[in-house]
Amino acid sequence: MSPTHTDVETRIRQLTPSVINKIAAGEVIERPASVVKELLENSVDALSNRIEVEIENGGVDCIRIVDDGEGIHPDDFELSVASHATSKIIDADDLFRVQTMGFRGEALASIAEVSQFQIRSRRRGADIGMELNVHGGLLKEPHVCGCPEGTRIEVRQLFFNTPVRRKFLKTPATEFGHISEQFTRIALANPNLHLVLRHNDKIVYELPATHRLIERLELFYGSKLTEQLIWVESEHQGAHIRGYVAHPSQSKATRKGQYLFLNGRWIQDRSLQHALSEAYRGLVMVGRHPISFLFLEVDPNQVDVNVHPTKSEVRFQNSQILYRLLLSTLRNQFLSMDLDSRLDLPNRSSNAQSATGPIPAEELKNELNSWVQKELQPPPGKVLFSADSLNAPPQQKLGEQDSQRSDETFASNSSLPLEGHSPEVGNDSEQASTGQASTDGDSNEESSPIADDVRAMQVHDCYLVVETREGLTVIDQHALHERIMYEQLRRRVLSGKVEVQKMLMPVMVELSSRESQTLLDQQEVLAELGLIIEGFGGSTIALTGYPTLMSRADPQSLLRDLADQIESQGRRVERRDMIDSLLHMMSCKAAIKAGQRLSLEEIESLLAQRHLCDDHHHCPHGRPTALKLTREELDRQFGRLGS
Repeated sequence: MSPTHTDVETRIRQLTPSVINKIAAGEVIERPASVVKELLENSVDALSNRIEVEIENGGVDCIRIVDDGEGIHPDDFELSVASHATSKIIDADDLFRVQTMGFRGEALASIAEVSQFQIRSRRRGADIGMELNVHGGLLKEPHVCGCPEGTRIEVRQLFFNTPVRRKFLKTPATEFGHISEQFTRIALANPNLHLVLRHNDKIVYELPATHRLIERLELFYGSKLTEQLIWVESEHQGAHIRGYVAHPSQSKATRKGQYLFLNGRWIQDRSLQHALSEAYRGLVMVGRHPISFLFLEVDPNQVDVNVHPTKSEVRFQNSQILYRLLLSTLRNQFLSMDLDSRLDLPNRSSNAQSATGPIPAEELKNELNSWVQKELQPPPGKVLFSADSLNAPPQQKLGEQDSQRSDETFASNSSLPLEGHSPEVGNDSEQASTGQASTDGDSNEESSPIADDVRAMQVHDCYLVVETREGLTVIDQHALHERIMYEQLRRRVLSGKVEVQKMLMPVMVELSSRESQTLLDQQEVLAELGLIIEGFGGSTIALTGYPTLMSRADPQSLLRDLADQIESQGRRVERRDMIDSLLHMMSCKAAIKAGQRLSLEEIESLLAQRHLCDDHHHCPHGRPTALKLTREELDRQFGRLGS
């Protein structure tokens, strides 16, 4: 009797080498960036001095890495793409003293199984080189060729024979952003290497070798961040930590700004990340994360790097020593410093600064004096402010807008309360009608704008205490204005009528390559929100337009947080959810902040706009905007009931 179909399926059988390699590829090679990581680590282990990375179409079409390292011995070519073949370990004991980037011996085999793979290499001092081609795991006979000293590996049509994996790849811009992040990690860990990164025949980074890490950090993250970096260094019980941490005024919405290297290898470790957060506790806002570039050196015998296929997670023999070392190093450094944040004086305009460079100190001083004198002059009449003026201090706009044009814009919009502007209060008849309406029937402060006889005051430059007919209401000025801004932005986005201020000169914003690629990948979504951006070469983004309601927001901080917010959404987020999440963040950026002093007119206007919201009880993040204390509760607390 022949076996049934079910019997055949349930029998145990040996997997073929091709299937084994494809499974290994699924563990190690997740996307093009994984290929770049593995090949770059091999080039570093080959004692290279110069490494060039060339990418086409986000790495899907071609990944080419050329180094001038030691090269591969001619007799080892076929072994180089064999499973579990490596020159970096000999026996199991070597796993506990690994000092190279790679050691598993499965990277090239996995890559060659799911791509059209070619490797050329010539040993130092050899007369000729060798070439090996592998097409989807099918090995061809190696043959001699002419090539420079070192190794050249080319990976084409990645995942061509695993279409399921290929269809889950993101856009070329997103994939290149991940590649750029892997390149950044290698570049920071090895500043002594000359590194080049090209994408579609355009140079993204050309990094000369240097002995100063700060120079490389400035190339990646710009001078604004590097000027705020603090050098730390300490050693205890054989563990040595050194590197830079950012001033508490510099933070990110995610942990993506935290770089930790162990013996030259980029790692992630929850314990050390927690130590970093504890060191900054009370110095950065809740929900924000510090920025760091730290290098940890320990005895290889004290760490197990054979924990995860990607080698990004490790296990320490005594993690508490490292935890205390990092925490005490940072805290001692902070205690010895003045961590007061520096005051950012208002610039003439961001586009003027980008076009002509930094404003001279004398010119800035004269401009500040003029601004102060103008602010001290008594206003010609009582004029309420708009929601836009809540966002922008006088003469501080993104782009060039003369005062006459701003006045005209305010005048034309002042009659549109739904757009964030309050009616004039200088008209006695209007005030009288408003006051009459507030006392008719059983209406209360929830259903009508603030009346003339209702008193309000600001306390701690953060809360508004409002007298109502029922008692007292304490309002969080930031939470309330955030809700107002969110509903205005959302209403305009849904109607397709976001007011965009075009800029005469674009504002150039320096970002990391990953951040710029993330934003460019969502260029259309950002345009719906009124943010018009373009790539300007390298990792620089040109901001050419912005929503008028966002006039006060700092463009660099805004775009960085937008990139972090988009990345934190994950891969399968719906377009609608992404837009709503970005609206939450943008409204928070545009709203007045705690600690900002408001005039009486500004308080009145903010309270008037409160009643134009669909839900003014909570900010977009769910926090309450107001707390009420009734007259009965006040009387009870003071023992006045029954008197």
